Amino acid sequence: MVIIMSKESKEKDIEDIISVLDERGFDIHRSTGVDHTILGVIGDTSTLDPRTFQVYEHVIDAYRITAPYKLVSREFKKDNTIIRIKDVEIGGNETVVMAGPCSIESREQIMRIAEQVASAGAKILRGGAFKPRTSPYSFQGLGEEGLKYMREAADKYNLLMITEVMDKDQIALVEQYTDIIQVGARNMQNFTFLKALGKAKKTIFLKRGIAATIKEWLMSAEYILAGGNNKVIFCERGIRTFETYTRNTLDVSAIPIIQKLSHLPIFADPSHGTGIRDKVLPMARASVAAGAQGLMIEVHDDPDHALSDGAQSLYPEQFKGLMDEVRAIAEVIGRKVANGTTK
Repeated sequence: MVIIMSKESKEKDIEDIISVLDERGFDIHRSTGVDHTILGVIGDTSTLDPRTFQVYEHVIDAYRITAPYKLVSREFKKDNTIIRIKDVEIGGNETVVMAGPCSIESREQIMRIAEQVASAGAKILRGGAFKPRTSPYSFQGLGEEGLKYMREAADKYNLLMITEVMDKDQIALVEQYTDIIQVGARNMQNFTFLKALGKAKKTIFLKRGIAATIKEWLMSAEYILAGGNNKVIFCERGIRTFETYTRNTLDVSAIPIIQKLSHLPIFADPSHGTGIRDKVLPMARASVAAGAQGLMIEVHDDPDHALSDGAQSLYPEQFKGLMDEVRAIAEVIGRKVANGTTK
């Protein structure tokens, strides 16, 4: 259930309603906006009559949310959620780009690539320190050493940092270094892990599972928000279909669908979505045209010798060209993309 309070309501008015709900055993999630405060009532609300609260002074409306996902839904929050991290605004009018290698391979490598992507206009440096690989014999990442290298590179070139966490035991360590925690496709429905992320302090970047429906994806985000962390970003990274030409099938239609159903921002990852370098470019352009609030792009300056995912990594010069193209597309639909900082 949602209870909407007017902007004239005082703190005591809001606390009175919260107290009534708390006494009946409900969890309350509060969202304070410019025009009103929204109270999200979590639990079995079948015993609650919305009319009970509609008679309260300063209550604009009270109604049940019909979707199984509550806090994530547009019914709970009409306005887009904007996540601010340092000087970067995610979910606003700017299409934010995160870029970097699949894996952190060395200090020298991540420093070079950080400079290259920052110069082209990326705002966030991506890279894996703990790598979930299909084969146990593949490169598994540098661990905490890689996190230190990445933090140094991000700070030097005024970038935010995003990296993947594999399980709940790594959260505390990774939070010491990163600005955003990535949840990979394999972990999208690891519900114990999602509950732990609900208590994390950092923004969560939730990738869609390889065979997940949009409803399942939304419900995974609900686990995180229900745990108390309302800073979640969706990422469409392709799903498994019968097609084998590409690594995955990038579901561009998921972008406007998520934006209709949820107030949370959504990014697209055409690198994993296609798995083929020359297909990353057109799908990145298509994702921006569809209204994605951000892109995640893999970039490597020597992809033929990359320790992971070299075939889908753009060369730095390709990434620079892509940034010029997405700026033009963003402008047509009333959005913007950051300019490069150097060179």
